[in-house]
Amino acid sequence: MQAKKTREEVQKINMIDTWLKKHRLIYFGATRHPFILSIRDGTVNLSSFKTWLGQDYIFVRAFVSFVASVLIKASKESDDSGGDMEVLLGGMAALNDEIQWFKIEASKWGVQLSDIVPQKANKDYCRFLESLMSSEVKYTMAITAFWAIEAVYQQSFAHCLEDGTNTPSDLQATCQRWGNDGFGQYCHSLKQIVNRRLAKASDDEIKKAEVALLDVLEHEVEFWNMSCGGA
Repeated sequence: MQAKKTREEVQKINMIDTWLKKHRLIYFGATRHPFILSIRDGTVNLSSFKTWLGQDYIFVRAFVSFVASVLIKASKESDDSGGDMEVLLGGMAALNDEIQWFKIEASKWGVQLSDIVPQKANKDYCRFLESLMSSEVKYTMAITAFWAIEAVYQQSFAHCLEDGTNTPSDLQATCQRWGNDGFGQYCHSLKQIVNRRLAKASDDEIKKAEVALLDVLEHEVEFWNMSCGGA
């Protein structure tokens, strides 16, 4: 007869959901930011959108190196019983298409990518990614941050595709890129990996992973703020 799981064991199995409830205000701030809501209701300032487009292109280029480092950590620390490598390789492969998409969109919107200078919020976020690439950072912490970065975009842009929204027709493709069901399933797979890692993690690893989640959410809010003309 299988032993009944304790409340603590159940929480560890579903740690992400526990954290999202605990930190729902900052999570809501990252996934329902005024910039996203302005896209959803059709009032977005296209200058802000162009700022986001150029800055995110720079971020994604730095993100590639981070994802590669997560892949290396997975190869060393994961037994891959949950298919971690396949999920991560799929995400890595998609980044090439994503970079090409940014180039095409930039041309369409008249954004000269070679002239873009990273703003403070972008620099800070990229430095955060670099810190996670350290060999001292464990896979569990890095994959938690990775999932959070992807999940914020998925939740944000999927919100702009719901029934009854006024998302401008020329921004539908942008929202579809991260709000589509396939990307949602990919984020769900990442979430399962994170929960599986956290269920086996030490208390210290769990604390560090939670801090990484909060850091991501704070950087996402600042990135949206920057797009709207903030620092």
